[in-house]
Amino acid sequence: MLRLLVATDGSDNANHVIDHVIRQAGRCAEPVEVHLLNVQMPLASVHIKLFISLKDLNAYYHDEGMAALNSGREKLGAAGINHAFHVGVGDPAEVIVQFAEDKRCEQIVMGSRGMGTVSNLVLGSVATKVIHLAKVPVLLVK
Repeated sequence: MLRLLVATDGSDNANHVIDHVIRQAGRCAEPVEVHLLNVQMPLASVHIKLFISLKDLNAYYHDEGMAALNSGREKLGAAGINHAFHVGVGDPAEVIVQFAEDKRCEQIVMGSRGMGTVSNLVLGSVATKVIHLAKVPVLLVK
């Protein structure tokens, strides 16, 4: 079985990644298992915990992550592709690479740019960092 980690931020570019994975899965001789991952950036300050409970903070991360995963989950489900979904919190590139290792994924698939603006003009900063940190192949989809 081919295991892929597909990182998504819910953007249009990320939806193109899902479409690409679906097309490629149809061409694979072996079954494909997709781990769909959204990574939430930690809220800016430790002091936020003084005003928001850990339970509420985790609920916020979960809700935002699930919203970003919805489109990908629907597309993968409609295509009949075996998938699991995950929400992580932390530095996006580091979390993506760690999830790929933890789930023994053979490839990371992600968009070349995400929702950011200035930092993503040429190649997304997250994508660049994932390429440098990953021990498995990284496929960037435009």
